[in-house]
Amino acid sequence: MISTTRSRIIVIVTFVLTLIAAIVAIGLGSVHITIPEILSTILNGRTNEGVYTTIIWDIRLPRVLLALIIGANIAISGALLQAVMGNPLADPGLTGVTSGAAAFVLIIMLANPEFTSYIPIAAFVGGLLAATIVYALAWRRSGISPITIILSGVAVNALGGGIIGFLSIMYSDRLPSAVQWLNGSLAAKGNASLHMIYPYAIIGWIVSIFAIRKANIIRLGDQVAVNLGENVTRIRIMLSILAVFLAAISVAAIGMIGFVGLIVPHMARMLVGSDYKYMLPMSMAMGAIVLLIADTGGRTLFAPLDIPAGIIMAVIGGPYFLYLMRKKAF
Repeated sequence: MISTTRSRIIVIVTFVLTLIAAIVAIGLGSVHITIPEILSTILNGRTNEGVYTTIIWDIRLPRVLLALIIGANIAISGALLQAVMGNPLADPGLTGVTSGAAAFVLIIMLANPEFTSYIPIAAFVGGLLAATIVYALAWRRSGISPITIILSGVAVNALGGGIIGFLSIMYSDRLPSAVQWLNGSLAAKGNASLHMIYPYAIIGWIVSIFAIRKANIIRLGDQVAVNLGENVTRIRIMLSILAVFLAAISVAAIGMIGFVGLIVPHMARMLVGSDYKYMLPMSMAMGAIVLLIADTGGRTLFAPLDIPAGIIMAVIGGPYFLYLMRKKAF
């Protein structure tokens, strides 16, 4: 049993570390910028037009903020899906939400580029459709089977992958523009992408705060929830829509990022326990810092190459997931 005081301290410390990591990440790159110079440039705004102002305000700060927002989104989405499905293996990737959203985004990006402004809506519709199919396949009279959820997710993932592959072949001449996006890259993402996603993310975070009590109830099991007078199906639908929304807007912005929604909630649970009052903000902070580290490592360790964060997460997340499986942590 983890004390509430300890959980609060861990959550606060993690948020502080995330802020420090963000400042350090802004300074790293082909042009090294010291922390005092970063703070001075940010606090003074755009009053001084210079190289540092351009690098920080137009290139690195938007990219760092995007990594923080998207990492937080995916981690919260995974935490909510794990509560809804009663399965610590659930996350937007394994349940087919990510591939469903990506398939719908590619339909616009490659086949109908004139409708680019509708990409966030398309991602949400695609993710929601994938989640609905998974639920429909996994639903039994006795409830949702955790194993069937994963198997259904694998099937939907395969379907989404098939659509993505088909579109890639059909529109191979347009594919180069989408390759970075397919691999979950923040390269060349600037203020436009940031302005597109942050209003949706703030809405999702606010709703997530109000969803904490429901997540705590549903994770205790259907019978407990019914005894408390709750409508289990309604809670599942509401939390699932919220999880799909957060994952879909992230896919719309930078493409597919794996393992953040699976591993981060698991790590947060080990540190602060299963109470979503602490687990959800902990997942939010840890998801932000994990994706930020992946993106910063990808653009600095192999410079001048810019390795997409999605590839870094796959390389790191895959072995870590196998390690957890070996330890029977799930």
